[in-house]
Amino acid sequence: MKPSSPAQYAQAAVDTMRRKFPKGSDLPPRNHFHYHQGVFLSGVYQTFLLNGREDDMAYLQEWVDANVDERGHVLNQDQICLDDIQPGILLFPLEERTGDPRYRNALDQLAGELRLYPKNDEGGFWHQQRAAGQMWLDGLYMGGPFMTEYGRRFGDPALMDEAIRQALLMQEKTRIPETGLWRHAYDPARQAQWADPKSGLSPEYWGRSVGWVPVAIVDELDQIPQDHPGREDLRNLVRDLLTAVCRYQGPDGRWWQVLDKVGQEGNWPENSCTCLFVAAICKAVDQGILDKAYLEAANKGYEGVIKSLERQGDDLLIGDICVGTGPGSYEEYCQRPTSINDMHGVGAFLLMCAGMERVRA
Repeated sequence: MKPSSPAQYAQAAVDTMRRKFPKGSDLPPRNHFHYHQGVFLSGVYQTFLLNGREDDMAYLQEWVDANVDERGHVLNQDQICLDDIQPGILLFPLEERTGDPRYRNALDQLAGELRLYPKNDEGGFWHQQRAAGQMWLDGLYMGGPFMTEYGRRFGDPALMDEAIRQALLMQEKTRIPETGLWRHAYDPARQAQWADPKSGLSPEYWGRSVGWVPVAIVDELDQIPQDHPGREDLRNLVRDLLTAVCRYQGPDGRWWQVLDKVGQEGNWPENSCTCLFVAAICKAVDQGILDKAYLEAANKGYEGVIKSLERQGDDLLIGDICVGTGPGSYEEYCQRPTSINDMHGVGAFLLMCAGMERVRA
């Protein structure tokens, strides 16, 4: 039966992925605590909150248990990489639901790594060891929500404050006043192949990298106390960025791979960034950051993605998803391959559906 609501579309997407990967531990890359699985399973958790299917929660727990040993040690944490922190967000509901000390131990391990995480001379987190010193927008999603939730739950205000500092520093370094959009990455050393020799910025606005930012910050705002001095700065950040993003929405409601070049040769509508923007707009409206009039853009984006979907038997096929990529040129972004049911995209799709279901309720 064809889904008719956002919650039903989310469940269809989860069921499709579970048929492809019957065990949570099967999710690739196997035996790696990594954001590919973490983003998808974050969406599975939001779908569980909508639909209450305990087998979906068990599937999430199965993946976590395959990557956390009996002492609560997160496996394969042997490199400096924010992407390998992101799945830590899944540990919070498991620790709360089960009381198993392994999950608290794993949370403490990741929090300890973040306290010691390397920064460049300007105070920004390295994105990863292979990009030493560089700040990528993606990193705000990979670390920030974990830091703020850990800070709230376990009384670590310094970790929460650091997450806020990282977001505001990224805004300072990557936002372009003429558009209000943020460039994908910043290299303070001006040595990366993609870095402008004067500004250190990458040359383009890549859709998914920009999309991670407001999704991360609205989640952080759920955790930050109302009287925190940085809270209003983050609300203003979200309002400013999403207002700018909405000016670049494509004709079918979707946003494009390179945000500010809609219709330009080589460019194309991209579903994962569209899903992230819709999810962020929905939550920003719910948090009173944006006026309800912005739900028109969210609805257009949601319908644009839904119309792009295909079916194969019971399976829901989510296409037009850019595979992972680092900073680069316009041509490099446009020529990146696409994938069907890539976990970046399915995770973003689930976050979008959860947001739409809640604003339509």
